[in-house]
Amino acid sequence: MDMVTKSDILIRKCVAEFIGTFALVFAGTGAIIVNDLSGGSITNLGIGLTFGLIVSVMIFSLGHVSGAHINPAVTLAFVVTREFPATYLFPYWIAQILGAMTASFILLYMIGDFAQLGATVPSGSAGQSLLMEFLLSFILMFVIMSVATDVRAVGSSAALAIGGTVALEAIFAGHISGASMNPARSIGPMIAAGVWSHQWIYVVGPILGACAGGFSYQWLRGEEGLKKIN
Repeated sequence: MDMVTKSDILIRKCVAEFIGTFALVFAGTGAIIVNDLSGGSITNLGIGLTFGLIVSVMIFSLGHVSGAHINPAVTLAFVVTREFPATYLFPYWIAQILGAMTASFILLYMIGDFAQLGATVPSGSAGQSLLMEFLLSFILMFVIMSVATDVRAVGSSAALAIGGTVALEAIFAGHISGASMNPARSIGPMIAAGVWSHQWIYVVGPILGACAGGFSYQWLRGEEGLKKIN
C-alpha cells in the first residue's frame, strides 16, 4: 500500500473545499438567478433556505475531509485563533475562490448574465452594508466555533446549526447587504459578471467579523491559553 503523504492529504482537503464552495455558489446564486428569471417564484425565503441547506449538506458531506470551511473568512478566523494550521490558509483560499469562480462561470454559460449572477451589492450605503456583513459574519463564526471546537457541543448538530444560521441571516439581511458572509461567494459572481462596485465590503466585512466572532467565543469558552497546532 502506498503511503499517503502530507501533500496528498492537503490536495484532498483542497479538492473538498473546491467542491464545497462550488456547490454553495452554484446552488445559492443559482437560486437568485432562477428567482429573477421566474419573476420571484423562489422568493427571498427560498433563496435563504437554499443557501442554508447547501451549507448543511456540504458540512455533512465534507466536514470529515476538510472541515468544510467553504469560506475564506472562516478559514482565516480558524488560523488566527490557532484552531487550524496556518500552512493550509492560502491553499484553502485558492481552492475556495476557484470553486466559486467555476460555479459562477458555469451559471453564466448555462443561463446567462441574469441578476448579475447573484453578485452581492449594497442596497443602501456602503457603511450600512459593511456593518451588516461584519455582524452577520461575527454571529456565523461564533456559532461555528461553538459547534466545531467546543467538546461540550453536540457534534452531529454542527451542520444544522451552521446551515440554520446562514439561512436565518440570508433571509432577514439579504435585501440589505446581500448577506454574503463569505468573500469567495462574492468574488465568484463579481468576476464572472464584472460587478466591481463596493466589492471590498464583502472581503473586509466578513474577514473582520469572522475573526472577531472566533476570538469572542474563544474568550467566552474560558480556556487558558490557545490550542496548539502541530
